Amino acid sequence: MRQTLSSSFVIPLFLCIFFFFVSISTSHGLTATNDSLIRKTCKKCAQSDPNLSYNFCVTSLQAAPHSHCANDLRQLGKISITLLGRNVTSTSSHIKELLKNQQKMDPFVRSCLHDCFDLYSDAIPTTKQALQDYKAKHYDDANIDVSSVMDATTTCEDGFKEKEGVVSPLTKRNNDVFMLSAISLSIINMIRLNGDSI
Repeated sequence: MRQTLSSSFVIPLFLCIFFFFVSISTSHGLTATNDSLIRKTCKKCAQSDPNLSYNFCVTSLQAAPHSHCANDLRQLGKISITLLGRNVTSTSSHIKELLKNQQKMDPFVRSCLHDCFDLYSDAIPTTKQALQDYKAKHYDDANIDVSSVMDATTTCEDGFKEKEGVVSPLTKRNNDVFMLSAISLSIINMIRLNGDSI
């Protein structure tokens, strides 16, 4: 005796397969669109700021949580400021860990690290305020907040340069926060000039 598949089973199976492929192609389309948004934004950011690396911008924004959901420049700006805040907090925690090993540390380096810890500790609420200002569309205030975070990174790094032969243990982290600040500032300025479009 020959068995046949009933139409009540075949039709739902066909629909499941159909919707599976539709969902894959749709999600792939969103990813490509968002990737394009990130690349276009980073290209403009790098063009407007010679200190900003296009590759750093793309890599940072692509790795940020929720960046694949950003549909416009405004959402990407929010993500960039959030990413900046996370890096500021992480750097503050890193400095705190470095200061735990004070016995082995040069007194000048320890003093610089204390100064940097104060700068980054102050920058944590500043990035939170920047995000609030940004969400409220107070772009001038957000610009001032992010600029002050950027200044903290250079002040921190410059402190180590005051004594010849001293190497900053925070150079990479300071550079990363500096560039994340530059990304956020570029996006804020693009929005102030052009709205949500690139």
